[in-house]
Amino acid sequence: MTTFRSGFTLWQLVKTARDLTEDACVRERVDAVVHIMGGFGGTYGKGRPLVNALEDVAQEAILQGDFAFAQRFQRFASYARGELFLDILENYYDDDARERSEKHMRRMAALGADRAVATLDVLCRDQPGASAADARDLFRGIAKSVDYLGLGDGEGGIRLSTKEARRLQEYGHMELVLRNLPRPASAEAARMMSDVLADVDVGMLAQLLELRSRQVGLAALRTAVEDPDSSESALHGCLKNQEWIFGGAFVAELARRQYTPDTILDIPLLRGDGSLHVVELKRANIKDLVIRRSGHLMLGAPAHHAVSQAQNYLRALDETRPSILAEHGVDTRRASATVVIGHSRYVTGDVISHEIAETLRTYNTHQARIEVITYETLLDSASRMLALSSAWQDSDPDPDEESVE
Repeated sequence: MTTFRSGFTLWQLVKTARDLTEDACVRERVDAVVHIMGGFGGTYGKGRPLVNALEDVAQEAILQGDFAFAQRFQRFASYARGELFLDILENYYDDDARERSEKHMRRMAALGADRAVATLDVLCRDQPGASAADARDLFRGIAKSVDYLGLGDGEGGIRLSTKEARRLQEYGHMELVLRNLPRPASAEAARMMSDVLADVDVGMLAQLLELRSRQVGLAALRTAVEDPDSSESALHGCLKNQEWIFGGAFVAELARRQYTPDTILDIPLLRGDGSLHVVELKRANIKDLVIRRSGHLMLGAPAHHAVSQAQNYLRALDETRPSILAEHGVDTRRASATVVIGHSRYVTGDVISHEIAETLRTYNTHQARIEVITYETLLDSASRMLALSSAWQDSDPDPDEESVE
């Protein structure tokens, strides 16, 4: 059951955000949100209409190319849908709240350092001749023991209050940030890094951070695919806002997933020409993705069912194109689709990866608007894209370096 949220803080954040865009269409969508939320007091429009209106702002911002503004309202919508706690939202867009949070995190880090010193004091007291290796072994043991601590679930598990769950989400966000920070091996390395960052090229740093983000996202998707129990929703979570994985033809993932009453799209992508491309996700663990009948290879029933589902989506989008274009600014006439399903590691019947690829290639040559690919193909293609990006970064010439004839 969805737990809708809203309140004074979101109302303030929305009104503040309105002044950050000069686009008339985006402002019109923001004004619709403000109208739904009403004035001071009340329920501030809590419910599905507010979520839809926030998603409409994000989608309009995507269409106008303002992706930072779109991400802001996507996060607002996540909060209104009950998926994101207010503390995290404030950390992004409320300077005072972020400062309070960072102050709390610094205190926690200081407390952890203080506990570490106390632990070392006990080690030195009990083992006066302890070495640095002994200290490392001690902390390794502590770290490993933490892995066995858990909250539990089901009968006998700990039931968290909303406040405790919110705090865990905040710590989880902090952990994700800290986990990807570079860790200098020594004080000298730290000083060298400080010197480098003092004169860093901001554009280059942004590109490196984006590359790192893509590497982390691709690794998470690979882990999910390699887990035979991964559900469609788990795979969808790994691919959310990762439109780059599907190739350079797509500008962004649209905020709105529902354009007709009976159709909720897994991943709606926007092409450079403003048209819609639908990605339909199925499980990776499909045993009969490709089958052998009378010596010939062909797609199994799960793939045909997925393609039929995509065909129905495209038909519904074709039939309602005028209203979708008028209301949401997305052209759905002759929209295209990609079905991502299966992986060769799970296919049975002595069918190897190369045969699966050939079977899909043959099938796709007879399809006009729908392509079927495996997660294996998707991962391999994205890995090659990242490898090319990394090679480009490594070979990028220094603009200050003089050429030698």
